[in-house]
Amino acid sequence: MMTNKIYDTLKAKSAENKKMFSVLIDPDKQNFADLHKTVTKCNEAKIDFFLVGGSIITKGDINTTVRFIKENSTIPVVLFPGNHQHVSQHADGILFLSLISGRNPNFLIGNHVLAAPIIQKTDLEVLSTGYLLVDCGTTTTAIYMSETAPLPYHKPDIAAATALAGEYLGLKMIYIDGGSGAQKNISAEMIKQVKSVLSIPLIIGGGIKSAMQAQEIYQAGADIIIIGNGAEENRNLIQEIAGAKDSFNLLTVKN
Repeated sequence: MMTNKIYDTLKAKSAENKKMFSVLIDPDKQNFADLHKTVTKCNEAKIDFFLVGGSIITKGDINTTVRFIKENSTIPVVLFPGNHQHVSQHADGILFLSLISGRNPNFLIGNHVLAAPIIQKTDLEVLSTGYLLVDCGTTTTAIYMSETAPLPYHKPDIAAATALAGEYLGLKMIYIDGGSGAQKNISAEMIKQVKSVLSIPLIIGGGIKSAMQAQEIYQAGADIIIIGNGAEENRNLIQEIAGAKDSFNLLTVKN
């Protein structure tokens, strides 16, 4: 029986302006010695949830990766699928991503039709999410694989209108991403404008390399920050961004 436990928690924290933090684990980029170190850091930092997945998975295995995380952590594991085959019954939830920044029907609805019967046979909590790719200085894997044009970096009005359309369509969250290997993070101006029109949680990922960037992103209005490459390059970044999150939340409580 599917529940809304994960989403209800995210929604409640967002309503209270409590910031959240997640680490994306790409099964293609992990060996289990390194993954154990990353999971340990995430446990110590008390991240809100793990994301597992990627635009394309060629060498890794989602099931094995999810099971390993579950064996070494009690933090929820949410899938970040690149296509309808990226489903694991061992996870706790799945971002049911619709790429609303693009116009490729396969990523708007096509893969979803194929994935729905598979997901229905599991106990995964489904979190319907509008996914927006932004041009952050390079052609990322997500942009290439989806065959879509990213939103222009300096057009926050387009991002805001797209995100609002996603909420009106009934999507439960909006995820704005620069993609793996992004050269810069989503601008504060875009985050502010998007957040101003939404009443659902806003997720920001891509190009986040420091706690200072995280602080600016939280301040601009992001509810959840996702890091992937940043954690792979510098595992200490997990604790640093967790510290930025905790500082923001402590300040919010005092005010």
